Amino acid sequence: MKKAIALCLTAAMAASLLTGCGSKTTETTAAAENKTETTAGAAAEEKKDEAAGVVKVIEYDLTDEQYAFGVDKDQPELLEQVNAFIAKIQEDGTFDAICDKYFSDGEPAAVESAEYDASKDQLVVATNASFEPFEYVDGDSYKGIDMELASLLAQELGKELVIENMDFDAVCLSVGQHKCDIAMAGLTINEEREEYVTFSDPYYKASQRLVTLADDTAFDDCKDAASVEEILKGLSASDKIGGQQGTTAQYFIEGSDDWGFEGFPAEWVPYKSASLAVQDMLNGNVKYVIIGNLKYVLIDAAPAESITKAINAMQ
Repeated sequence: MKKAIALCLTAAMAASLLTGCGSKTTETTAAAENKTETTAGAAAEEKKDEAAGVVKVIEYDLTDEQYAFGVDKDQPELLEQVNAFIAKIQEDGTFDAICDKYFSDGEPAAVESAEYDASKDQLVVATNASFEPFEYVDGDSYKGIDMELASLLAQELGKELVIENMDFDAVCLSVGQHKCDIAMAGLTINEEREEYVTFSDPYYKASQRLVTLADDTAFDDCKDAASVEEILKGLSASDKIGGQQGTTAQYFIEGSDDWGFEGFPAEWVPYKSASLAVQDMLNGNVKYVIIGNLKYVLIDAAPAESITKAINAMQ
């Protein structure tokens, strides 16, 4: 069963899945949040589905983040063009339409990448395509909110699109080293990353949520994010919480003055992707906190919904 879950999870993460977590910034935030929230009746149905599955999402936002694109510091003109592009797609409804593909029943568009050629006028985008619904690989193509935006941005600029897929930790660094023009990878605005890039205007509001085994009852009585954090504070150094390396989740658990997080006693275990973290959580009887296995996984809310729905749908 574990092997089957692992294989199916890999396939499922390459497909388009329904998600809901964050929202756009500025005046469109409330509208996007409404789209990602279910009605009371639908929420009850989801809870019923979770009970029959193996993992679940604790439905409280533990962080308040804003996503932006990271632009090469030596390209101020590109930064102006990107900010104008963000304003345009939010005003004319293009961003809403793209989000609807991933948060509703729409059909995601496949995005193709050209080969890098220094002799051509190209927009080189750095990403980590393991962060559905923002960026992921589907066959020979890319899909995701950020990838569709990258395609539109390249068209707007009259450039050929080149997508460079790499580890998340390398995304901003590659732009800082002028190997790529822009980072589009679900990036939370943060001073540490500003060492390498200049952030665009924010385009999306996001958060981190906790993923646990479906039969874990520790958070059942929680009424808000504060009550979830109180339980996390009660964990010990022998407990393990995993997630994608270099993301906000890591700093939230480990603690960071730059990010304004106090941290928690549990040990942080980094993975190349959030899906691998959930898979590893399933590999052991974490109910008894066996050494070497994870107790909980912390992921951005949108991928959290994608991953748990994918796994539970296979039960």
